[in-house]
Amino acid sequence: MEIFKYMADYDYEQLVFCHDESSGLKAIIAIHDTTLGPALGGTRMWTYETEAAAVEDALRLARGMTYKNAAAGLNLGGGKAVIIGDPRSDKSEELFRAFGRYVQSLNGRYITAEDVGTTVEDMDLIYQETNYVTGISPAYGSSGNPSPVTAFGVYRGMKAAAKEAFGTDSLQGKVVAVQGVGNVAYKLCEHLHKEGAKLIVTDIRKDAVDKVVQEFNATAVDPDDIYSVPCDIYAPCALGGTINDQTIPLLKAKVIAGSANNQLKEAKHGQIIHDLGIVYAPDYVINAGGVINVADELHGYNEERALKKVEAIYQNIEKVFEISKRDDIPTSEAADRMAEERIEKIRNSRNQFLQNGFHILSRR
Repeated sequence: MEIFKYMADYDYEQLVFCHDESSGLKAIIAIHDTTLGPALGGTRMWTYETEAAAVEDALRLARGMTYKNAAAGLNLGGGKAVIIGDPRSDKSEELFRAFGRYVQSLNGRYITAEDVGTTVEDMDLIYQETNYVTGISPAYGSSGNPSPVTAFGVYRGMKAAAKEAFGTDSLQGKVVAVQGVGNVAYKLCEHLHKEGAKLIVTDIRKDAVDKVVQEFNATAVDPDDIYSVPCDIYAPCALGGTINDQTIPLLKAKVIAGSANNQLKEAKHGQIIHDLGIVYAPDYVINAGGVINVADELHGYNEERALKKVEAIYQNIEKVFEISKRDDIPTSEAADRMAEERIEKIRNSRNQFLQNGFHILSRR
């Protein structure tokens, strides 16, 4: 790939290559935009087929974090890191501490966190070398497991989407089809059950399904059947790309609201479901509870304060719907526009301040 052309096309600020021979570290840190504040985004460890694929992944994910953090109302920009290696066999204390030194060298421009292939224990090792890391062990003052908070945010966003579709945000009696019942979805099902929603669930792991069936009186279906079940709300909480050419014609739901990332297979699918009158709560807006929670650690973690911020996902989803109507665009595009408008306002305000400061200095 033409790296500088790619960076110019999407307005990236910085790309850092990290190498430490003694530990075997090969990592890439991508910083997309720091208009709102330092870039926050997790560190992914993965066995990439090529180094170019690792660079592209870091860049793509960093840009996504810019939008996610901006839409969540955080004073943080977007960044991401990838470590090239097998998380099952290549981890070591020296590797993560070497990576931590690279994070420290950026002097706070980038703040890391847990991601695919990394754990709380890995973050603890990074913490030995830098304070610019979140998601560390609760013993160090961290927020701990983010799954319950992410689920709470999805629950709040789902209620806002229900209000848009049905005229009320009550989920009592609503049929919710939940695809995937991992850590986040399990807690989401708990919220929905308490409110009186009827659950239809699926997962490739039978034990996970059985647990939700027993505890929350859910109905289980085969994975391929979850798209076509009669329901009010479809909640994708597993893999991305489940809203696609094959599944959209099967959907009976009036609302799509779930915790999975990259729910739309392609951008065009946002327009298709919009034209069908399906209310879609964009994934990176509704599932932002986790990043909102870890961001609170930067101020000395306070659970009550963090949960209050996560509650506001309800209002964030409402704002997406407002922009969608205002500009006659699908909600998937409206979410991007909401993030871009916030970044632009802060950028203009900052530029105005700098210009005024220059004029004052020039008159002296």
